[in-house]
Amino acid sequence: MTEHSTTRCGYVAIVGRPNVGKSTLMNHLIGFKVSAIANKPQTTRHNIRGILTEQDYQLVFVDTPGIHRTSKSLLNKTINMEAVAALEGVDAVVMIVEAMKWVDEDSLVLQRLAHVKCPVFLVANKVDRVEKKEKLLNWLPDVLAKYPFREIFPLSATKGTNTEQLKAALVKVMPQQDWIYAEDDVTDQSTRFICGELIREQLMVYLHQEMPYSTAVEIETFEEKPRLTEINAVIWVSRDNQKGIVIGNKGETLKRIGSSARIALEAFLERKVMLKLWVRVEENWENSPRHLQSLGISN
Repeated sequence: MTEHSTTRCGYVAIVGRPNVGKSTLMNHLIGFKVSAIANKPQTTRHNIRGILTEQDYQLVFVDTPGIHRTSKSLLNKTINMEAVAALEGVDAVVMIVEAMKWVDEDSLVLQRLAHVKCPVFLVANKVDRVEKKEKLLNWLPDVLAKYPFREIFPLSATKGTNTEQLKAALVKVMPQQDWIYAEDDVTDQSTRFICGELIREQLMVYLHQEMPYSTAVEIETFEEKPRLTEINAVIWVSRDNQKGIVIGNKGETLKRIGSSARIALEAFLERKVMLKLWVRVEENWENSPRHLQSLGISN
């Protein structure tokens, strides 16, 4: 916390349809990997706060799950509710779309912003993939006509293009108040939660199109010992055939997932890690309030 009267501090919700780069942008802005990144929809299942404290301001980013139309299971309904709930009480909203692309789910996100009173900024992400920039200039006015956005930022979350300009614009609309979190905090999530997210990210990286969306990671034990940290985690699936996909032939897929996850965990924890993974089946867990509660997906 700071005592300067000019200190600015507030909450920024990052919203958008699945797979437009919300987590990538937040991780880049705060300079720390808090939220799982994978080229798959529904990577994020929680409202995850990332905290950026610099000079005389603190921005608390809320990385939301992607808002989508399909809400058949309790898991999907909860994901949508988490995303919408993040809009309550924030000081600014960043809506992310993919540059040169506007689909029905982008319009759905826009509908959710109808009653938002705070400034809404639009980010047209992945501009590094647009070869002819004049096409982007012709596309932007059509998007700006859809909503009274405060500003629009053509941006690349992976390369950092225009991210400093976005940050500066957000700081200007934050209220003048003391910092909410300590100066060295980067997230309000627990170490166990981030470890589970890092493991789940590797599931998505290795399984690609085979990745069953009804998969979750639960950290059963987390024990710090003098020379290393021991982590035992369960990968939950809802059908026996999904268990086979995760394990792979002679256990090779699970071994690769475990090896990559251990490297990511060691980089995050900055110490040696012994990781043990199990795959367990609980039929239809994504519709069980009790199970979602135990995984921290529903509250």
